[in-house]
Amino acid sequence: MPQLLTPDLIDTLAQLDQSPAVKAIRHQRNKVVDATQGSYDQLFDPALPGLTLGERLRVAQTVCQLSGSQRLGAHYAQQLAGLQDPVTHPAREAALQQFATLLTRKPVEGDRGSIDALLAAGLQPPEIIALAQLIAFLSYQVRVVAGLQALAALGDDLLAEPAAAAPSEPFVHPHHLPKPGEVLRINGFTSETLGWKAWVPVVKLEEATPEQLAILEASHPSAKTSDYYLSLIHQPQILQERSVVFNAIMYAPGGLSRAERELVSAAVSVINGCVYCASVHAQRFEQLAKRNDAIAQVFDNPHTAGTNAREKALVQFAIDLTEAPNELSGERLQALREAGLSHLEILDALHAAAIFAWANRLMLNLGEAVHP
Repeated sequence: MPQLLTPDLIDTLAQLDQSPAVKAIRHQRNKVVDATQGSYDQLFDPALPGLTLGERLRVAQTVCQLSGSQRLGAHYAQQLAGLQDPVTHPAREAALQQFATLLTRKPVEGDRGSIDALLAAGLQPPEIIALAQLIAFLSYQVRVVAGLQALAALGDDLLAEPAAAAPSEPFVHPHHLPKPGEVLRINGFTSETLGWKAWVPVVKLEEATPEQLAILEASHPSAKTSDYYLSLIHQPQILQERSVVFNAIMYAPGGLSRAERELVSAAVSVINGCVYCASVHAQRFEQLAKRNDAIAQVFDNPHTAGTNAREKALVQFAIDLTEAPNELSGERLQALREAGLSHLEILDALHAAAIFAWANRLMLNLGEAVHP
């Protein structure tokens, strides 16, 4: 059987030993590094019940091929090459591949019918959750590797100090926008509080194991009443690792400001069409920044959004990483440096954009937003 547990897969595939400056930047966020590897180890653990290892590796190949990630694709092809796990259920395999293609290419097109197709192919809820987490994680992994490769492409420019940040002009709230605290509703996106309803049968609390209950309690204050968490808890260890990745990215001290991480998250969510995630992170941006102008611009047209050069560079970076991760260039990262971002701030922006490739795919394809 091929060996799947590596010292650190992303360090290896992004060839960071050849780019010690980029490796040093990445390992300033060691919690993210460790939890990302932990998620990989969980999702490709040969002992994971339900989906066979061969099924998971074939899905990984599909995601990498559709994403244009040659290095990751070669890694998963190598893992599959020595594995004796042929396709024995063509209808099941077709359903897995169709779901992987949908989530990779156009996650907003996921609907209840795509879940029903998996159930009809014989997949049980824990298998569906493992599949969705796998595809979403791979979408994140592809983008982290692509971003690190773009950083390495800066070469000697990486060692130069970033440009001095331009002085901020005093903020004046635009007259044509709702005042902070009032709801934005633009192009189908909103800053109001939404609900979320699962399409996958959720775990009933009275039937949850002690491990599931403990992970729910540690995940979120409302996890025991949330369809989202009660769906994901079908795979408790995968959820636990994913929560560590998310929290380490969004709440780590220093680096990119919390408000700017929320702006990047909202921009990715709008590009992916995730109304629920966009609403949550629009609210968080406004709570942190005490304004809603940048979010209104993202809702209106993310390609022109940003109230200053720094916000414009961040939003455009988020768009590029979301739409075509393996076309990301060092030039795009140079635009971030010219806007005054430090290396750690660029890494935080990369992680924030990548984690919402993961989060959006879960929200869009396991259930739907519910408007009040």
